[in-house]
Amino acid sequence: MRTALVTGSAGFIGYFLCKRLLDDGFRVIGLDAMTDYYEVALKERRQQMLLQSPQFCAVNDRVETPGLLMDLFATEQPDVVIHLAAQAGVRYSIENPRSYLESNIIGTFELLEAARAYPPQHMLLASTSSAYGANDQMPYAETDRADHQMSFYAATKKSTENMAHSYAHLFDLPITMFRFFTVYGPWGRPDMALFKFTKAILNGQPIDVYNHGDMRRDFTYIDDLVQGIRLLIDTVPERPEGGEVPPGDSLSPVAPWRVVNIGNAQPVQLTDFIAAIEAATGLPAQRNLMPMQPGDVPATWADTALLERLTGYAPQTPVPQGVARFVEWYRDYYRV
Repeated sequence: MRTALVTGSAGFIGYFLCKRLLDDGFRVIGLDAMTDYYEVALKERRQQMLLQSPQFCAVNDRVETPGLLMDLFATEQPDVVIHLAAQAGVRYSIENPRSYLESNIIGTFELLEAARAYPPQHMLLASTSSAYGANDQMPYAETDRADHQMSFYAATKKSTENMAHSYAHLFDLPITMFRFFTVYGPWGRPDMALFKFTKAILNGQPIDVYNHGDMRRDFTYIDDLVQGIRLLIDTVPERPEGGEVPPGDSLSPVAPWRVVNIGNAQPVQLTDFIAAIEAATGLPAQRNLMPMQPGDVPATWADTALLERLTGYAPQTPVPQGVARFVEWYRDYYRV
């Protein structure tokens, strides 16, 4: 039985990933700070469901706590580490940047130091499509330059990519970074558009539509994302001989390090996304048209050719189907 350490295990993505790993026979150590960035009850409910498995162990603390991860690595000796814990959200990073510095950068440093002392077989660290920043060449490919992040959140996540690369090079740690593209689905985060829009529409309240609806996102259904991560766990990067990297591969020429997009590869207009929510709820949306928010980007679109080449898998859940599943969950969970 392999042991996996998952940070951010009570989060939206963390919950579904832990559930998948438990189903696949892993022993899972879940670390989560249970912060109040959004309603803690949702995180507690996710964690309670995971604790129904005897192979799941919960540790409630912050990744940036000095020595915590070092002790966990020493005690549990994880074979696989999936680092999802982070302070999320583009807009909140404008209001409270220090929380991003502490959780995202210092927390990742603590993780890398622990891995240096107790190397796992493979570490997978979450990044974000926001790392592409001002790059307007689409679809985004992992080999594209990503130098001009437009929010402090994105800057911290890109920093963790660079930090991880240096540790992979210096200490021969196999590391895969994955860039997420607007993940959605049941048990999702209340600060995300789908959750906020569904709640407002069902309550007969207006929704804030930024950039007057002229935005496109590569909406990725949670099951597709988890499948991509699960397949990448067993796709361990190796330092290339002679620094020769295959065309289109983001593998480092000097380290067992790679970055991989996980997205739906089909950008959807925000107005069409809202239409899918209207169809699922059976109610019209009252739109409050707003200008673009600072730090945001007008579009994201993933090139997923590398993911498919490495794993044979391509995410494909249609947005209307994924949105309908979320609305069904929302109605059941909140008894609407």
